[in-house]
Amino acid sequence: MREYRVNGLSCANCAEDLEKEIKRLDYGETASLSYRSGKLRIDERMALDQIRRILRSDGAAIALPAAEAQAGPDAAAQVLTGEHAEGQDHAGHDHAGHDHAGHEHAGHEHAGHDHAGHGHGSTGHAGHDHDAPAHEGHSHGEHDHDHGTSNHRAVVSLIVSTIIYAGALIVDARLGGSTGILLYAAAAVLSGYTTFMRGLKNLAKLKFNIDTLMTVALVGAAAIGDWKEATLVAILFGLNEWLEGLGMEKARRSMASLLSAAPKEATKLTDGGETVVPIASLRAGDLVVVKAGEKIPSDGTIENGRSSVNEAAITGESIPVDKAPGETVYGGSINNEGLLQVRIAKAYEDSSLARILHLVEEAQETKTPTELFINRFARYYTPMVMIVAALVLLVPPLFFGGSWSKWLYQGLAVLIVGCPCALILSSPIAIVSGIARNARNGILVKGGVHLEQLGKLDTLAFDKTGTLTEGEPYVVETVVYDENRFFAVAGAIEQGSAHPLARAVMREIGSLGLSLPEAAELVTIPGRGVEARIGDRRYRLGNEQSAAELSLDGQALEAIRSLKDKGLTLVLLSDDQGLLGMFGIADRIREESRSVVQELYRSGIRRTVMLTGDHAKTAEQVAAAAGVSEYYAGLMPEDKVAKVKELAAGGTIGMIGDGINDAPALASADLGIAMGKGTDSAIETADVVLMQDHLGKLPEAIRIGRRVNGIIRFNIGVAMGLKLLALLLTIPGWLTLWIAILSDMGATIFVTLVSLTVLIQRNRS
Repeated sequence: MREYRVNGLSCANCAEDLEKEIKRLDYGETASLSYRSGKLRIDERMALDQIRRILRSDGAAIALPAAEAQAGPDAAAQVLTGEHAEGQDHAGHDHAGHDHAGHEHAGHEHAGHDHAGHGHGSTGHAGHDHDAPAHEGHSHGEHDHDHGTSNHRAVVSLIVSTIIYAGALIVDARLGGSTGILLYAAAAVLSGYTTFMRGLKNLAKLKFNIDTLMTVALVGAAAIGDWKEATLVAILFGLNEWLEGLGMEKARRSMASLLSAAPKEATKLTDGGETVVPIASLRAGDLVVVKAGEKIPSDGTIENGRSSVNEAAITGESIPVDKAPGETVYGGSINNEGLLQVRIAKAYEDSSLARILHLVEEAQETKTPTELFINRFARYYTPMVMIVAALVLLVPPLFFGGSWSKWLYQGLAVLIVGCPCALILSSPIAIVSGIARNARNGILVKGGVHLEQLGKLDTLAFDKTGTLTEGEPYVVETVVYDENRFFAVAGAIEQGSAHPLARAVMREIGSLGLSLPEAAELVTIPGRGVEARIGDRRYRLGNEQSAAELSLDGQALEAIRSLKDKGLTLVLLSDDQGLLGMFGIADRIREESRSVVQELYRSGIRRTVMLTGDHAKTAEQVAAAAGVSEYYAGLMPEDKVAKVKELAAGGTIGMIGDGINDAPALASADLGIAMGKGTDSAIETADVVLMQDHLGKLPEAIRIGRRVNGIIRFNIGVAMGLKLLALLLTIPGWLTLWIAILSDMGATIFVTLVSLTVLIQRNRS
């Protein structure tokens, strides 16, 4: 598939009609045209000249191949394969816009285990982007430059037609006659020609949409001699379409500003010194130099240098983070001072930033249930309006002796009032603005449907470890029954594991300076822990369930009860003969957990629940400290899924987690929310990703979701209310073309401006 940016899309319905026409072409079955993102995806075998002709019929045009707009010079050349944008020859390339659907982002599997249920494992003219280094004279970066095309022509046409209309009013008032009519006609043709031609084609096909309504209204008004109002209808409808496109373009530009975070080039260290290379050419293991003020090209580890790094593009956090050798940095972050040498860990297309940008771009394409309903309704609404207009025209003259000219005029006004522009626009601009606003805050919402769900949440279920707690537990107490084997065997099983409890155990054992044996045949037992063979013995390490088959004596049972009463998480080591000992481990509550939970209640969440594989005493203490109203302990992964489904029966539930074992529960919830520094499986499964390693911005994300939903409902009410009010004026015969077009245009402009308020970010104390 090839991807292009398209300028000049006038409305959502128009884009849908253009897509249908493109799909009828050879190899067009898989083609798609998105009004939201302004992107066209087509089969490489399709004829571009035919597509350009279809787009031109609606005043739209291909601007740039989308990959060229975001990719490095070399890759751009491969993508273009000689096919340049209309009137342009630009390059500049990164993989932010590429479709990585085929990439496997899953983390490395450790042969680890599961402690208490935790799996071991690892556009337009709005402005030029001059951040990208120049290539072949000038790179336009992310923004398209469809110089001198539809947008500019529309503005010029509107200005000239308005001047002609003003002149016609003066001539008509002073001279009257055919001169004024000719000027009115010239102004109408200049501003409404495209609409008129589309409408005529639609009438020939018996296809009824906005253009059909306007064409019938224009022809009818001219036919009864109302040239003044017919011309005003043409000019105001043209202005309406231009403003509609402008509003959507504003939302698109807000999204595009996020995509501009992608670096374009990198300075690679080789034997021959420093070489500037395209970002797409970097591979894992490459060493790059990042100077002060430059963007880090991809995820990696600092080898030399110290600096503060701005990670706002990844986490949404504006406060710089101090970095030293050995620490991880993310692609797209900005080095604030000093010189850093970074060893690249991932090729750019697999980096955190590339994944974020890919998810954000994908999110634009999805439609919410509300939007799908509006689009379906609009398909029936337009023919219904034409039927109502026909009834208004025919019934009073035929049955009540009304004047044909008067009720023809009223029928034409009904056609204009019936234009569904405002109704169709009530949702998409608000949705795109909401996704962009959340992304700016480091919250990735993977589509409009998930943003809508975010605004409907009334119940939140939290995993405990790494979500409400820091996920960096430490050993508080040990009980040892076999001094010779306990620490050595536990260390042999846990070494190399990335599980938080395993790291706590290894920190404790590491301080003893022991020589550890080699463990073999490690097998994870979900909800229990892990089994391994050392020498000729098999050992089990995990929670209480891992030792369930043993008959424990009173001393061991009392030790277990004592550690649990202290709220400690247990990791037991046993063999077939008995218990070798146990670790009592605690995890610190995140300092922001309680305040975030209280803020969630203020954001409209009615119920908070903690789900954990830990034992009841620990769960009780953590829940009380975090302010969570309910908790369920001792849950295996499948138990969490069952509990989420049970909670979903009582409301709209969101599940928040960060581990492999959370992925099934995330998928079962109405909305899955993953911590951005959690496992890849949790992030891939989730519908919303918090790119920070805390919950601090979740309440704001929920407020944005609720605000978007409220704005959509408000917009629909305004759009339908104004039309109903205007239609009621037909009963006494007071509806005029002036009122009709002003009510339609006013509603469209109003819902557009209200939707764009989502982008306004207020500082909260």
